[in-house]
Amino acid sequence: MLAPGSTIGILGGGQLGRMLAVAAAQLGYATHILAPDDESVAAQTASQLTRAEYDDRDALAAFAGACDVVTYEFENIDVAPVEWLAARVAVHPAPAGLRVAQDRIAEKRFVETVGGRPAPWTAVASEADLDAAIARIGCPAILKTTRFGYDGKGQAVIARREDAASAWAAIGGPAVLEGFVTFSHEFSILIARGTDGATVRYAPPHNVHHEAILRSSTVPAPAAIRDQAEAATALACRIAAELDYVGVLACEFFATADGPVFNEMAPRVHNSGHWTIEGAETSQFENHIRAICGLPLGSTALTGTQVRLDNLIGDDPWQPALAEAGAHVHLYGKGAPRPGRKMGHITRVTR
Repeated sequence: MLAPGSTIGILGGGQLGRMLAVAAAQLGYATHILAPDDESVAAQTASQLTRAEYDDRDALAAFAGACDVVTYEFENIDVAPVEWLAARVAVHPAPAGLRVAQDRIAEKRFVETVGGRPAPWTAVASEADLDAAIARIGCPAILKTTRFGYDGKGQAVIARREDAASAWAAIGGPAVLEGFVTFSHEFSILIARGTDGATVRYAPPHNVHHEAILRSSTVPAPAAIRDQAEAATALACRIAAELDYVGVLACEFFATADGPVFNEMAPRVHNSGHWTIEGAETSQFENHIRAICGLPLGSTALTGTQVRLDNLIGDDPWQPALAEAGAHVHLYGKGAPRPGRKMGHITRVTR
């Protein structure tokens, strides 16, 4: 067990790091952010900031020496510096989870080996590959970069075969072509796994996206999701066990007539779990801190009969929610709003 007063290093300076730092402080830990950003919203709540590139070995060496354990708040970071850190200080989740999650080809192959079912897919390395992939998978389909895609970035819809050239020009390779899946709902499974393998799971939220950005997450979810949650959770637990995973793991799914279809995993706390700050007895952020520090995991029971998260995107209004009973406003301390930028969220708990 890592004693309170120890320092938790966090790679990344965004809002997830910000909320992790708040949860860590509540348990008596100091936090040290390492990020290259000119302005880090995570640094606003952390104990210390090192502004450096993730591959700066001098900065990483000093960072490792100053921290008792290291975690990361996003997966779009090259795995090599994380592996370098892991040889010098405990890193949770281990780099193996990061390596799988940040490459769509590796992710899909791995998930299939542990019994998961992703959408129909094929790797695409050239425009000729794309033509062959379309012939096999059909249209409509989505061409996605293998790495560094989030919130709809790095994706192009191919509605007709004639769209292939423009999609390839926009995305290029290496890429993955995914067939469309007919589904009734989108949902996510969030689990927390401790250093001893103990695992807790949260109620699966019903997630609604608009323009590929998460807009809302609601629990309890509709019956169509609840009926598939056990199978989806079992897959998430197998993924975590196979990777010897420590921390919060999020897996996104489509609810289909044939059962849950795996979409992607995130080896970190997740936007669809922000409702847990007020909506669960122990938030995803606190359970992540507990897990990586070797503490017992906390209860994930709901604190109300219904909980709903609404993301604040761009200039969405947040002031009226301050007057609502059961509403909790979280602003991320970012600068000027712009279209598609997550500025905060509102959680509404019905008791």
